[in-house]
Amino acid sequence: MISWKAILLVTLLTGQSLANHAEVRHAHARHAHVEKRSPRLNRRGSVCHPPSSLSASASASASASTAASSTTHTTSSTTTTSTTTSSTTSSKKAASTTGSNKSTSNSGSSGSSGSSGSSGSSSSSGSITSVKAASGFTPNGIKAGTSSGDCYNQLQAHLGWWYDWTPQPAQQGSPIAIPMLWGGGTSGDSADSSRLAQFKKITQAPQYMLAFEEPDCPAGGGSAGMSVSEGVSVWEQYIAPFQAKGTKLASPSMCKQAAETWLKQFSQQISTPWDITNIHVNKNSMAGVKADLDHYAQYGKPIFVSEFACVDDSTGFVPCEDQGEIDQFINDIVALFESDSRVAAYAYSNGEGLGSNWPLCSNGALNESGKTYLAAISKVH
Repeated sequence: MISWKAILLVTLLTGQSLANHAEVRHAHARHAHVEKRSPRLNRRGSVCHPPSSLSASASASASASTAASSTTHTTSSTTTTSTTTSSTTSSKKAASTTGSNKSTSNSGSSGSSGSSGSSGSSSSSGSITSVKAASGFTPNGIKAGTSSGDCYNQLQAHLGWWYDWTPQPAQQGSPIAIPMLWGGGTSGDSADSSRLAQFKKITQAPQYMLAFEEPDCPAGGGSAGMSVSEGVSVWEQYIAPFQAKGTKLASPSMCKQAAETWLKQFSQQISTPWDITNIHVNKNSMAGVKADLDHYAQYGKPIFVSEFACVDDSTGFVPCEDQGEIDQFINDIVALFESDSRVAAYAYSNGEGLGSNWPLCSNGALNESGKTYLAAISKVH
């Protein structure tokens, strides 16, 4: 006869087994949910597929090959200072995982040899080959650029530069591909650590380099989410050494636009100052755009507008949807940037969260907004 003690022992063991099984199932479901969301949270410019020479996986960085560095013919940009104005917060956009294992661009951001200079060392990636410093702050002497590489083939004849939020953007053609260190590798963004690993593989100094993506807003919605102290540490360790190799360094961009305080604190704590102030502009009026430019001009450096989009940010973040309003905004902002000597370069933002009519292209063909941008920049180059 089975004793009551044996029955009790079997009951306890069975209950523990069921509890453990339930916990494993719950953990697995939670993990699957995170993995399902990560492609959306880590894509910029996913509205249409990049050209075939761009890889869709940042993990391909381990096999990145040689890229040739280029000598640019640039125009200097002067800078003025002005008073600080206020603004509202910017979009929760998703970050790019667009990477490449084929470096065919003229960014000079990877590879074992370069067109000029001597080799040296950096705390981030060992031996770094110097680059001949650009004579000015406008890549190829053409201010117009684009983000993500979408519709590159249709636009490239009128672009001076482009980037895709990765350390090793790759594309054939004359526009300069500018590398970027998106974050510090610890944001929780599923591609952040791989982008940092890719950045450490750079052996050829590029002529220009962009720093962190909107570190002043929480991570998870397309922003790097870094404290000022972390930003200072990562900047000095990984980005600053390139300055001595001839690279012009662009500051981190802010998601809070003219309402930012992060960059001011950052500027006071770094020992290696940036060369270019990198900003994002999400507005729907030229008065708002000018207010942002006036705010960032206080830093006394040429300005790269690495993202601009038509957005009503007066009470939140509402992308423009009326095509007539979008077309007018594109024409007005291109004319403004071209005439403002404080702006050395600007790029059409083709990230997510910008409405249905703003994206440059669909299925490899220019949308109406893309056609308007092409027509606008074609007038100046």
